[in-house]
Amino acid sequence: MVDLADLVRSDTGLADLVEDVVPGARTLLVRAAPGVPLGRLRDRLADTSPPAATGSTGSTGDDLREQVPTAEVEVPVTYDGPDLAEVARHTGLREDEVVAAHTGTPWRVAFGGFAPGFAYLVGGDPRLRVPRRDRPRTTVPAGAVGLAGEFSGVYPRPSPGGWQLIGRTDLPVWDLDLDPPALLAPGATVRFRAA
Repeated sequence: MVDLADLVRSDTGLADLVEDVVPGARTLLVRAAPGVPLGRLRDRLADTSPPAATGSTGSTGDDLREQVPTAEVEVPVTYDGPDLAEVARHTGLREDEVVAAHTGTPWRVAFGGFAPGFAYLVGGDPRLRVPRRDRPRTTVPAGAVGLAGEFSGVYPRPSPGGWQLIGRTDLPVWDLDLDPPALLAPGATVRFRAA
């Protein structure tokens, strides 16, 4: 959906018709600008050629042509998570190879969800696709870095969670005193670095 969201945002023929693009895991919500008939927007979207399917997901913002982040966010990680050995077993990699795979490929923020500031990252090394834990934890600490399915993510605050935890970061990814409060905005590129 990242490519499709980028396409909708960058299509100048849609700029006056679309107020917002809200991504999901497998869907893209396109909100019509005030006064735009839905039929007109639907017809115009039908004329937009989708990119080749990549399995990635979308973006959001106010100005549809200016919201693709150009900066890369670097996230320093201490790779000592309680599930690092389990991820190594699932993937057939050594623990150091899991770290190298996680840091060696850029990730992209597909969408936010689960909790404020929780960004679902896609596009990493496909060898790191692992299942969620059989039993979720009742509390995952803020800054925990995890993997689940095709996604990686950083827990923005303590919460329950079932992802495989491979490390932790001290980088705050959610702060209500900042504008915007989420460090990892949809569409941004994220690079993990071993701290």
